[in-house]
Amino acid sequence: MTTAIIGGTGVYELGGEATPEFVPTPFGAAAIFRARVGGADTLFLARHGVGHAMPPHRVNYRANIWALHALGVREVLATQAVGSLNPDMPPGSFALLGQFIDWTKGRPATFFDGDDGMVVHVDVTEPYCPRVTAAARHAGAFLGEALHGDAVYACAEGPRFETPAEIRALRLLGADLVGMTNVPEAVLAREAGLCYAAVCIVCNWAAGISPTPLTHAEVLGIMSDRTADLRTLIRRYLAERAAGSCPCAELGFPQYLPAL
Repeated sequence: MTTAIIGGTGVYELGGEATPEFVPTPFGAAAIFRARVGGADTLFLARHGVGHAMPPHRVNYRANIWALHALGVREVLATQAVGSLNPDMPPGSFALLGQFIDWTKGRPATFFDGDDGMVVHVDVTEPYCPRVTAAARHAGAFLGEALHGDAVYACAEGPRFETPAEIRALRLLGADLVGMTNVPEAVLAREAGLCYAAVCIVCNWAAGISPTPLTHAEVLGIMSDRTADLRTLIRRYLAERAAGSCPCAELGFPQYLPAL
């Protein structure tokens, strides 16, 4: 089974120096890096493009997921930088996602827009693959890294940070973490029948919880401090690969994805 890692610069450099391959899709090109990690070929996808050029609301999520599917990927571990609404998930910690709340606004959110007369409704009762999530948790435990589990992720549109009022509303809705990139990525992965899970680095307290205004530099600082640990966790995950079975492929509609 081909595995892909989705993340930023610090993640796709995990396999050493690499040159991006631009994979054409019906939605545009996606930047893919290839490396051999844990004794197997692994694909790394630069979510924001080479050089982190695309802000969250303009990431080409459909091209990214379609390219992975077209290249034979069936298993994805994504990384996310998030803010925390939960006092038990402080900055510097890792968390695994269990559910999401979609607060995005204008993003293309499906492969199936109905232009071809096809109407598809995908099940996301369990949005993240239990098999890949368990393998990521095991990799963290092996390294002595406690990963908070079953976190509820609220996806905001961005690129601005949220207001304190929005964070209070999200807390009432049950959100633990807030970020800008997991939706529609997780939904598209389900439509494509991919086994998809996400590990988050908590980079800051959300607005109104933090005693100081949020800055992008704060996020980058935590990311820099914890990227080496995240790389180690991913290496361990790739060395073992996820075992067992799950329903992800049957819940999606990969047979209907457009072809080149």
